[in-house]
Amino acid sequence: MPNKLFSLAAPLICTLLLSATTAVKAQDSGTLPKLAALQGQTSVSGLSSGAFMAAQFHIAYSEELVGAGVIAGGPWNCARSHTGLPSINAMSVCMNPCSNPWMPCNDHSFPDTDRLREMAERSEKQGDIDTLANLTNDKVYLFSGQSDQVVVTGVMNTTQDFYAKVGVPASNIRYNRSVDAGHAMVTDQPDDTPCSLTESPFINNCGFEQTERLLQHIYGALEDAANEATGRMLQFNQKEFYGDDSAGFADTGYLYVPAQCEEASCRIHVAFHGCEQSVSAVGHDFIEGAGYNEIADNNRIIVLYPQIKSSLIPVNPMGCWDFWGYNDLPMGPYHFYRKDAPQMKAVAAMIERLTASR
Repeated sequence: MPNKLFSLAAPLICTLLLSATTAVKAQDSGTLPKLAALQGQTSVSGLSSGAFMAAQFHIAYSEELVGAGVIAGGPWNCARSHTGLPSINAMSVCMNPCSNPWMPCNDHSFPDTDRLREMAERSEKQGDIDTLANLTNDKVYLFSGQSDQVVVTGVMNTTQDFYAKVGVPASNIRYNRSVDAGHAMVTDQPDDTPCSLTESPFINNCGFEQTERLLQHIYGALEDAANEATGRMLQFNQKEFYGDDSAGFADTGYLYVPAQCEEASCRIHVAFHGCEQSVSAVGHDFIEGAGYNEIADNNRIIVLYPQIKSSLIPVNPMGCWDFWGYNDLPMGPYHFYRKDAPQMKAVAAMIERLTASR
């Protein structure tokens, strides 16, 4: 992806910098159902801004989660890992710190995980995130493509380092950085984008199904993925979860329900799309083409696909998840990394709805 310059007037056009094509009009839909899903068995994952959100949500709501998949993203609270405006850090420190030839490039250019660990410990004491001890049994899947110049491997390395510093055992972290992939999720589908490229819809054929490896690492041995997804893809109205202020949410979210989960209790996996990867940007390419539904079908896993929209206010023209504070005041205080952040609360409320009795 070519380098771009971004003005301070649009502080994070940059985040994950994905260029989209297909436009599908979102529709207001029904209420997110109560499915009596299993409590304490939820996991999350995402690409790009969705990966930052997955790491962020995992740390904040660790009591309810069992693991996370971070594909081309940085550690929790990455945008505050250096002094200065989070929006600027998100564009530089958290993505490709050495892309500017006029700036020095060394270990200090990347996210400061010691600072982040101290912030996490302080946030834990203040009740802004769940107890860090919850993470000791969690599983974490990390992936960085060798051809990814949007969120480089050096940033992903700090995600691994941060998880280790807050108590996740090395044996519980699976980190793949050996594939010549671009900035994308990975599949084994020949019609998807060639592996090393970075282009919409950011789903690349690299010869394996990443969602299978991710979910198997988190949940242990699973049944093989179905050849074709046969469950129901439901649309639901997201408005009830964020109140009067949209906080960047689209009107409509999506939920995949395998046939096994129509009556039986199932686990929940939350899949966070990347920038320019929502339904309004790429149609159903992510929610139906990333591979989650096929592995979910045979393993009693409900897949929640919350959706963010592009907007001028808040400043989010590429439809990214908030990992730098576009829902906060420009100079703070910042809440985006906390449990009470608007997007975090809304997704937590969606999970709570799914676990409620039918």
